[in-house]
Amino acid sequence: MSGGFERPSLWQRLRPVLAVMDGPLLAGVALLCAIGLAVMYSAGHDQGTRFVDHGRNMGLAFVVMFLLAQVPPQKLMRAAVPLYALGVALLLATAVFGTTRKGATRWLNLGLVIQPSELMKLAMPLMLAWWFQRREGQLRLLDFCTAGLLLVVPVALVVKQPDLGTAILILSAGLYVIFFAGLSWKLILPALLAAGLGVIAVVVSADQICEPERVWPLLREYQKHRICTLLDPSTDPLGKGFHIIQGMIAIGSGGVTGKGFMAGTQTHLEFIPERTTDFIFAAFGEEFGLLGALTLLLALAFLILRGLLIAAQAPTLFSRLLAGAITLGFFTYAFVNMGMVSGILPVVGIPLPFISYGGTAMVTLGAALGMLMAISRHRGLMQR
Repeated sequence: MSGGFERPSLWQRLRPVLAVMDGPLLAGVALLCAIGLAVMYSAGHDQGTRFVDHGRNMGLAFVVMFLLAQVPPQKLMRAAVPLYALGVALLLATAVFGTTRKGATRWLNLGLVIQPSELMKLAMPLMLAWWFQRREGQLRLLDFCTAGLLLVVPVALVVKQPDLGTAILILSAGLYVIFFAGLSWKLILPALLAAGLGVIAVVVSADQICEPERVWPLLREYQKHRICTLLDPSTDPLGKGFHIIQGMIAIGSGGVTGKGFMAGTQTHLEFIPERTTDFIFAAFGEEFGLLGALTLLLALAFLILRGLLIAAQAPTLFSRLLAGAITLGFFTYAFVNMGMVSGILPVVGIPLPFISYGGTAMVTLGAALGMLMAISRHRGLMQR
């Protein structure tokens, strides 16, 4: 009908929605999600609705990301203390009333079963960024000690559950904030040197350390096994070392170009344990090879570099610290996951961001991205 109103195109309807998003950041995440869907379709083809569920989790994470992208950093800062207090309270409740599965007490039944440690992945950097914003211009050693105490409490509660993977993520997020806040290298370098010497000592004396009477008394039994099988997986090739050995075989067999989509023998013959979750990089490496792995690394590097640029351009100390910690959190996810699958780090429960299956982790990543989007969107605001 002439003279009537034209129906807006799909792009015209989507444009206001996407306007709140950081374009380069969104493009990097979209590429990672596309890779994640492709490898999930192959690795999880015989696991029921895993591919469909993975897509649903991504959709839910996108909704959370979009909603948080609307929230100004000032409101995020006001939510820091309540979220941290709630997270610690839930961790304490989990220690007393939590549900135990496979020897770990990580869940709390509040009518809906939740895992409070996931909340601390976001609450920890928020809290420490708020603390250093409050102390801006008058930072002393005591302020860094206070930040360390705020960090140690939830990390200790998560280690107690035990959940070493999540504890590493919470610890690293807090340490990134403390580092970006200006912790002196005079304190950082001795700690790094001591850690390096400790690693060298463990590797050199691996044979003696892994004898039953010499293992470390502070570690749990499964943690001792993980370290010892990392040092020499062949000591238990069909047991504790099976994950590492099969992961390395799968990645190595992929060669330069990979065996092809849906053609991974280690994957489809089910030699790779947890091939849709913690060890999905092994399935990806087998089918897409070195070139595919490089593409994935470049996508992750682009995401991280874009996040660091957003942090550098943020108008307030709180925004800079939060954006920097969130961005390097993605690095920690990827580095630890790829390291454990490749046999250079102990096996811990850390997913590959936007690739591994898992609803809670995906939503947490979406929330982190949403906060990063919010900082990018409001970076033109003057510091208050």
